[in-house]
Amino acid sequence: MSGTEEVDLSPADRYQAARLRAERAARHPALAEFVEEIDFTLDPFQAESCEALERGAGVLVCAPTGAGKTVVGEFAVHLALRQGRKCFYTTPIKALSNQKYNDLVERHGPARVGLLTGDNAINGDAPVVVMTTEVLRNMLYSGSSALQGLSYVVMDEVHYLADRFRGAVWEEVIIHLPESVTLVSLSATVSNAEEFADWLVTVRGETTVVVSEHRPVPLWQHMLVGKRMFDLFHDAEAAQKHDVHPELLRYTREMLRRLESSGDFRGRGRTRRFAGPYRPEIVERLDNEALLPAILFIFSRAGCDAAVQQCLAAGLRLTGPDERAEIRAVVESRTKHIPAEDLQVLGYWEWLDGLERGLAAHHAGMLPAFKEVVEELFVRGLVKAVFATETLALGINMPARCVVLERLVKFNGEAHVDLTPGEYTQLTGRAGRRGIDVEGHAVVVWQPEVDPRHVAGLASTRTYPLKSSFRPSYNMAVNLVGGVGTAAARELLESSFAQFQADRSVVGLARQVQRNLDTMATYSREMACHLGDFQEYFGIRVSIAERERAIARLGAQQRRAAAMESLERLRPGDVIRVPAGRRSGLAIVIDPGTGGRSFGEPRPLVLTEDRWAGRISAGDFTSPAEPLGRVRVPKQFNYRSAQDRRDLAAQLHRLDLDPAARQSGRGPRSRSRNVAATDDHELESLRSALRRHSCHRCPDREEHARWAERRHRLERDTEALRGKVASRTGSLARTFDRVCGLLTDRGYLTPEGTVTAAGRTLARIWNETDLLVAECLRRGVWDKLGPGELAAAVSVLVYEARREAEDRASIPRGDVSDAVDATLKLWADLRDDEDSRGLQLTRELDLGFVWPVYRWARGESLTKVLGSVHGIDGDMPAGDFVRWSRQVLDLLDQLTDATGVPEPVRRTARQAMTAMTRGVLAYSVMF
Repeated sequence: MSGTEEVDLSPADRYQAARLRAERAARHPALAEFVEEIDFTLDPFQAESCEALERGAGVLVCAPTGAGKTVVGEFAVHLALRQGRKCFYTTPIKALSNQKYNDLVERHGPARVGLLTGDNAINGDAPVVVMTTEVLRNMLYSGSSALQGLSYVVMDEVHYLADRFRGAVWEEVIIHLPESVTLVSLSATVSNAEEFADWLVTVRGETTVVVSEHRPVPLWQHMLVGKRMFDLFHDAEAAQKHDVHPELLRYTREMLRRLESSGDFRGRGRTRRFAGPYRPEIVERLDNEALLPAILFIFSRAGCDAAVQQCLAAGLRLTGPDERAEIRAVVESRTKHIPAEDLQVLGYWEWLDGLERGLAAHHAGMLPAFKEVVEELFVRGLVKAVFATETLALGINMPARCVVLERLVKFNGEAHVDLTPGEYTQLTGRAGRRGIDVEGHAVVVWQPEVDPRHVAGLASTRTYPLKSSFRPSYNMAVNLVGGVGTAAARELLESSFAQFQADRSVVGLARQVQRNLDTMATYSREMACHLGDFQEYFGIRVSIAERERAIARLGAQQRRAAAMESLERLRPGDVIRVPAGRRSGLAIVIDPGTGGRSFGEPRPLVLTEDRWAGRISAGDFTSPAEPLGRVRVPKQFNYRSAQDRRDLAAQLHRLDLDPAARQSGRGPRSRSRNVAATDDHELESLRSALRRHSCHRCPDREEHARWAERRHRLERDTEALRGKVASRTGSLARTFDRVCGLLTDRGYLTPEGTVTAAGRTLARIWNETDLLVAECLRRGVWDKLGPGELAAAVSVLVYEARREAEDRASIPRGDVSDAVDATLKLWADLRDDEDSRGLQLTRELDLGFVWPVYRWARGESLTKVLGSVHGIDGDMPAGDFVRWSRQVLDLLDQLTDATGVPEPVRRTARQAMTAMTRGVLAYSVMF
C-alpha cells in the first residue's frame, strides 16, 4: 500500500495496515529488507514467490512478459548475499546475460557481481555470477570449485527447455545441481505449469508454484485493415468470449468482396500476393495515434532491412534535432573502435541515417555491436520504430508501447508455419512499458487470408504447453558414466522431465487401449455371420487388398528404376520433358548430376522453359526421360546468372520439335498395372478362396464387412497405441544403452562401464558433433594443419547454412581438402554405426564456411571474406559471419583445454584463435 493510499484511510485502518506490515516483516525479515531497498510495491505474485524462497522452498514463477518475474530472481541474489553464500543467475542468451550483469552491477557494485559467457569472463569468483546456462552445465560436469558455497540458482526463461536444439541443457542443470541448492525457475506463462512443478518436486524437493495471468499494463488488440484501425474486441466481456468486433468483421468481408470482384485476390495461392498497407504509412499511422515507440515484427531479415529503406525513401523522420545529436553521439562512442574500411562494408552510413531518423532493423544478420546500439537507443526512447524478426522476443528487455505483426506466418527453418498462440502471446507481450504506459497495444495487419476470428483465437488462447526436448548425447553419456556410473546414470535419465512426461502419457494411452478392446468386442458381435467364420472371410479380403497394393508398389518401383536408368544416360545439352511436378515441361540438361549425390541417384541440373535452374530427381518422372533434341550449352554458362538463363531458355523456344513432343503424355501406366494384377498367381488364388468361402453367399455380407472393417481399423490403431506404450516406457534409458554400446565399441567406455582416455577427451567437447570431434582428434586428422587450415577444417563441424545448397562447396586444395575429406569419411562411418543402432545424434556436415574462415584467419579483408560464402546470393550478413566465427573460436578454445589433445594441435588451435580474433571478431567480443 502506497503512502498516498494510506492518507485516505481512517486512523484505525492505518493502524491495522501498519500492524500487518510489522507481522509480515517479522515472518519474512529478509523480504522486508529487500522491499525497503526497491522503489516500488511488490505485486501479489512477486510477494508470494519471495516469501516461499525465504521459507527455504524452491519456486516456479510463471507470468506474462513484462510482469516483473526477475524481481524474484533478484531477491534470490539478495538472500545469497545476506547469508554470505553464492547465487548463479543463468540466462539462455549472451545478450541477456550482459544486460542482467549490468543491472546487478548497478545494484550491488562490480566487486560482488561477475559474468561468465562464451565471450566474457569477468570476476568469475564473485558471490553473484551471471552466466549462460551452458556455462553452468559445463561447471557441473567438470566439478568446478566455483560451485562451493552455492546456495541459489536462478534459471531465467526456463521455458527454453522446450527448445529442440538447446533445451536439454536446462534439464541437465536441474537434475545435476546439488541438493543443497535452491532453484528459482522463471518462465513465461505455460499451460502445464502444474505438471512441470510436479516434476521439479520429484527432482528438487519442495517447490512452490506461482502462476500469474495478470498483465501489469493492460493490452489492447487491434487490426489494421487498409488504412483503418479497428479494435479486435468491442470490450473486455467480448474478449473473454472471443467475440470479434462486428464492425471489423463487416469491413473485412467488404474488403474481400472488393478484391474478389477486382480480380486481385481469389483465395490462398491462386493469384498474386496481396500487397497490404505501405510500411511507412503504418509507422506514420502509429505516430499520429501516439503509439510509438513500436516494434514491427517482420519474419524476414531482408524484409526488416527493406522496411527501413522504404521508410527512408518515403522521407520519414521521427526525431528532432536534439535527439539526432544524441543518437549520433551514442553511435560514435560505441563504434569508434571499428576501422573505417569495415564501416563501409557493414553499411554503417545507411544504418546511421536510419537511426538518426528514429528507424532501425534488428535481426541476427546484424553485427552484434550494431544490434546492441539499436537496443540501447530504443530503450532510451531515441529510436521510435524497430523492424525486427522474432528473435527480439527472446528475453531482451526492449518493451514498447505498441507491437505490430505484419503477418501471422513465419519460416521455422523448414517450412512456412502459422504462429502458435504461445508465440503470439510472447511477441505481443512486448507491448506496454511498466511505469511508463497506461496501456499497451498489439496491431495485426490484415491480409485476405487472415480471418479476424483466427486472430481472436490467438489473442485469447493461453495454450502454451512446455514439452521436453531432452535426449542423451555422447558427451552427456561419458560425463554421467564417469561421474556416477552406468546404473546411476540410467536412473538419472529416468528422472528427466522428458521421461516424466512420457510416463504420464502412457497412463492415458493404456486407458485408450482398454477402451478400444471393449469396442472391438462389440464390433465382433455385430459382424458375426450364421453361415461361417466372418473374421476368416474378412481376413482373405484384407490379404487381397494388401497383395494389390504390393503389386502397385512393385510397378512404381519398376517405373522409378527405369526413370533413374534413363537419367544416367543424359548428357549436357539434351532437351527432355519433365512430365510431372511444379517444373513440368521442356528442360535443358546442364549437368547430368551422376557424381554420386543423393546415395548414387542421378540428380540432373536443368534449365526449364520459364528460366528456373535447379536439380530434379527420378521422382519427377512417371516414365523414362527420353532426349527430344539437343542444344549447345556454352562452356562458361553460369546457371546463377539471370542473363545466361534467359539466353539459353530462348533456344528452347526456337528448337524445332514435333508438336506432340511439346505436349505432356501419361503413358499406359494404369493398363500395365491391371495386366500385372491379372497375371499374379497368388492374387488369383486368394480371389478363388474368397469365392469358395461360405460367408461369400451371405445376403448381409456387406453389412458384416462394414463392422469388420471398423474392427480392423480399430485393431490397427490399438496395436499402434501398444507400440507407443512400449516405446515410451523406459525410452530414454534404452537410448542411453544404445549410446553407451556405440561408445564402448569405439573405445570411449570399457565393457565394465568406466571412461577411457579417449572418453575423458570427449567429456570436454561441448559441440553438436562431439563424438566426431573426438574421432578427428584420435585419428590425427588435424595433426599437420597450420592455424588457418585448422580453423577451416573445424568449421565443417559447427556451420549450418540457413538454406540447403544444390551443389557441394569448393574448399582450399591441399591439407585443408585432405582434412575435410577425412572428416567426411569418419562422419559417414559414424552415421552408419548410428543407423544400425537406431540413433540419430550426429547431423550432416556443411562445407559452406570453410573458405570464409580460411581467408579470415589468413588476414584477408572483410569484403572478400563475406563474399566467399558458398550457397548465398550476395554477401553473408556480418552478424552471421560473427556468430559462426564465434562458434569456430569456441571449438578451437575447447581443443586448447580438453584433456588428451595432442600438444601440436593444442598449440595450433591457440594460434588459430589469435589469427581469427581481429577486426569484427575482436570488437564483437567487446560487446
